[in-house]
Amino acid sequence: MKKSLIVALALVSSVSLMTAQAQTYQWKDANGKTVISDTPPPTSVRDTRALGVRQPNAVTGTTEPEKIGNGEAPAKAAPQTAAEQDVEFRKRQQEAREKAEKAEKEAAALKEKRDTCERARNNYRMLQSDTPVSQAAKDGSVSVMSPTQRRQELERTRRIMQDACK
Repeated sequence: MKKSLIVALALVSSVSLMTAQAQTYQWKDANGKTVISDTPPPTSVRDTRALGVRQPNAVTGTTEPEKIGNGEAPAKAAPQTAAEQDVEFRKRQQEAREKAEKAEKEAAALKEKRDTCERARNNYRMLQSDTPVSQAAKDGSVSVMSPTQRRQELERTRRIMQDACK
């Protein structure tokens, strides 16, 4: 009894190992449906692909094409349709527009920072000079700055220069 059980287990395990190593095929039938089977396709099918020969590569999330042994990138499986090419083109256009807008905003911000720095430097030089400096009040009246106001304005201008003139 034990001997027959051992033989049965050995037989089942060897059969299961053979099916695990079986060749898998993929093809499109006459109706255009993709068929995946462990039996070879009919001889009338032109484009077949053998699956199960090697394990698929792990997805790494990189966008670079994988290199084949001779250093060449593999060719794409199927050419893109006109609609897919149009979608890809529009996507590239949108990315280029966004990149240009971002560069334009950065250039405008840099120009604004330079202008602020230049104004702060001019104000700082003027406040350090001995010439009297007048200041407009909220009600519209104009008055000459006191030495205390001048020191406060010098300190404020110095902080602005530190931020803008980096």
